[in-house]
Amino acid sequence: MSNLDLKPSPTRCGGEAVSGPVKELLTGRQVRLGESTEVRRLLPNLGRRMVGAWCFVDHYGPDDIAGEPGMQVPPHPHMGLQTVSWLHDGEILHRDSLGSLQTVRPYELGLMTSGRAISHSEESPREHARLLHGAQLWVALPDGHRNTAPAFEHHAGLPTVSAPGLHATVIMGTLDGATSPGTAHTPLVGADLALTAGADLRLPLESDFEYAVLAMSGSVDVDGVRVEPGSMLYLGCGRRELPLLARTDSAVLLLGGEPFDEKIVMWWNFIGRSSEEIVQARSAWMEGARFGDVHGYDGARLAAPEMPAMPLKPRGRAR
Repeated sequence: MSNLDLKPSPTRCGGEAVSGPVKELLTGRQVRLGESTEVRRLLPNLGRRMVGAWCFVDHYGPDDIAGEPGMQVPPHPHMGLQTVSWLHDGEILHRDSLGSLQTVRPYELGLMTSGRAISHSEESPREHARLLHGAQLWVALPDGHRNTAPAFEHHAGLPTVSAPGLHATVIMGTLDGATSPGTAHTPLVGADLALTAGADLRLPLESDFEYAVLAMSGSVDVDGVRVEPGSMLYLGCGRRELPLLARTDSAVLLLGGEPFDEKIVMWWNFIGRSSEEIVQARSAWMEGARFGDVHGYDGARLAAPEMPAMPLKPRGRAR
């Protein structure tokens, strides 16, 4: 998925350094995505820029798209990151410059590693379900892997973890001994937690990870804090378990990972290490070089926004 902001500001990917547990409730910013999809952007957020290597989180829906085109995101470039597509309802047709053509359905992992350069489009199929509900996430690639060859993975069968009142699907990384087949380049975890009403449990965590919980549906108390759909609770580090209490049938995404200590520049759909890299990437996209072509999308590709007047400065986690 693309950041469609036509005047993107330099994003400081990082927040205040946190060495222990905290509870910061983050609200999403409404952002228009294409012609008919509106998302709630949770990361980057004014108070929190990253959670481990997770650096971009959009939550959308559930939207009734019966009789509408649904999601329509034209071809656009990516560099230095991975995109993670995750659905609860609906379908997304993915096309990319590698020639990939894949329909991603609910509870299937669509994972695109941009590496040095890739372009892709995302759209609701012409014949699609009535509801569209999901999340789009980005993972920043560490310096040793950010220039790797681009790749796309689709995993229809993902490992699960079950407990009374809980059914967890491991999207990325490892949770309670279950490991996703999705390729990860930093220690992290992403998991979809389906909770039945009244479930009261403690989820095991890695104490050296930082975590956040994004509410997808229902109403759940996360370590005593009520988290409603479209909001996210940042939890910090140093936790060995997480108390969860479902007020209704609920679903949340657990995101976590080792704190990402590298300084990076995140602008539009690119992640680099210097302003010069971003300028070069933008120029290459506008000139039709490096990022390849997406075939089969019915429409023009996205033009890159103008660069800001000032050079972009790499930022770390701590401000």
